Amino acid sequence: MRATARIVAVAGRGGTRLVTMRSEPPLVLRRTGPETAHLVGGAAGPLGGDRLRVEVEVGPGARLCLRAVAASLALPGASGGASLLEVAATVAAGGHLRWLPEPLIAARGCDHVGQSTVELAEGAALVWREELVCGRHGEQPGDARLETTVRYAGGTIMRQEVAVGPRAAGWDGPAVLGGGRATGSLLVVDPAWADKPPEPAVLGPSAAWMPLVGPAALATATGADLREVRAALDECLPDDV
Repeated sequence: MRATARIVAVAGRGGTRLVTMRSEPPLVLRRTGPETAHLVGGAAGPLGGDRLRVEVEVGPGARLCLRAVAASLALPGASGGASLLEVAATVAAGGHLRWLPEPLIAARGCDHVGQSTVELAEGAALVWREELVCGRHGEQPGDARLETTVRYAGGTIMRQEVAVGPRAAGWDGPAVLGGGRATGSLLVVDPAWADKPPEPAVLGPSAAWMPLVGPAALATATGADLREVRAALDECLPDDV
């Protein structure tokens, strides 16, 4: 299955306007608030062989929060091919994007790749959360790899990759998840931090908050389940989320 969802937010009189909101199953967009839209799963998946893409554009002064109504469950497909979800987001100066989906669950036998690229103009703000759960209850995960690149004012401020599953050697060892079943990250970019970034902090036994180059900081967490990971990341969510 091939599908693309696209949403464009611009500032207008009285707040943000969604001038484009186009989608097709299984990527179904629904506006759920003045500055909020949800992705509603129109079909199971992603399934092996799917090619899915989400495009997000936030204009100058606009604010957009994108969420999902449920977790994504990566499943093997009949063809045995890999599934791919691409997310491409751009945020103009003065714009604010909050990407807060529910987690990806890597079911047994899946072969999934997530590739996210975010381009921020100088003066743009971002909250970007990603979470990965290793299989359903009592299940070993399939192969899943999440690749994320974020650039601010033309310079890369974050590039990270997380991989789990049979092909990711040592994924459950001390250098990656340390035996945890869930992992997540929360990137916050705030132009107000240009002169004074936040201080690093320990959020828990397997969680930390770290300033990055540029007006940004990254929280990362691993844990026995999603609840543990989400609790650590929520400590770093800005007050306006």
